Amino acid sequence: MNESTPRKFKGSLLERAAERRAFGVPGEIAPVEKPQARVKPAEPDSVATANPEETPAPIPTEREAPAQRKPEPVREATSRTAPARSASGRRMVTVDRDLLARKGMLVPGAPVSALAEEMRLVKRQLLITANTVAAADAQRARMILVGSAKPDDGKTFCAINLAVSMAAEQDVEILLVDADFAKPDILATLGVEEGPGLLDALGDPAIDVEALICDTDVPNLSILPAGTKSDSDTELLASGRARAILDRLAAANPRRVVIFDSPPALAASSASVLAMHVGQIMLVVRADSTSESELREAVQMLDRCDHIQLVLNGVTFTPGGKRFGSYYDQESRK
Repeated sequence: MNESTPRKFKGSLLERAAERRAFGVPGEIAPVEKPQARVKPAEPDSVATANPEETPAPIPTEREAPAQRKPEPVREATSRTAPARSASGRRMVTVDRDLLARKGMLVPGAPVSALAEEMRLVKRQLLITANTVAAADAQRARMILVGSAKPDDGKTFCAINLAVSMAAEQDVEILLVDADFAKPDILATLGVEEGPGLLDALGDPAIDVEALICDTDVPNLSILPAGTKSDSDTELLASGRARAILDRLAAANPRRVVIFDSPPALAASSASVLAMHVGQIMLVVRADSTSESELREAVQMLDRCDHIQLVLNGVTFTPGGKRFGSYYDQESRK
């Protein structure tokens, strides 16, 4: 500063320059500049903006651009595939043989066992009785009811084993009907998915019962599900339409033997009504639980059928004693 420097300027040139450029002079605080917007480098999916409070809409990428978006494939209303059909056009199902083996039941095509031999004796007696009944009523002779006095006596176990054993015969075809409408268990035991069945045909005149039959991969064996549950199952079975439908099941195929898995006679009234439609009854008696009084009462409930035969289930054998099937085991060891 000299005498010619205007008085309004204070300090040296260096000091005034430092003040203007904010270089910072020791002992002084540099003036704070007003904040300016910082521009970020543009990203592929966004646009830089000078205003940090506004977020621009992202530019559609090539994949998301409406004009170039590929149409999505049309999906079916349901992911479930259509059920397989047999040559007759009916639903085709596969019997779960591993499941049968785990339950201790007859497995189609398996080697002869003690159970297989026992069921051979049972079915032979039933077939002989059928020939006797056929003299009076040929259609009823081919309709067999498998029942019991009370639950857990093994009627479903015996019905399925009887059907599998009979299906091995050369001259017959077996239709296994789940007629235990309150607690149907045939399809679940065979590992087959449920579907419409006998009750649906009984309640709707427009339904053809033959179309509800499921053919299986076991030769000569088909099944008819119980169908949609109804509180009027006994009344439906007692109707004239039920008589016509059940007679048609036997008349549709002269080789067909119809086996009904019935509800327990002392637990459901529909068992006594079913007894009026069949030619013979196989009544399962559990050796360790069915009392004589229960057996007599069950027979009385089913007396509309003239031919009732008993099968003793749950018999205990002496360890090491000979049983049916052991003869085949000995032959296989030679």
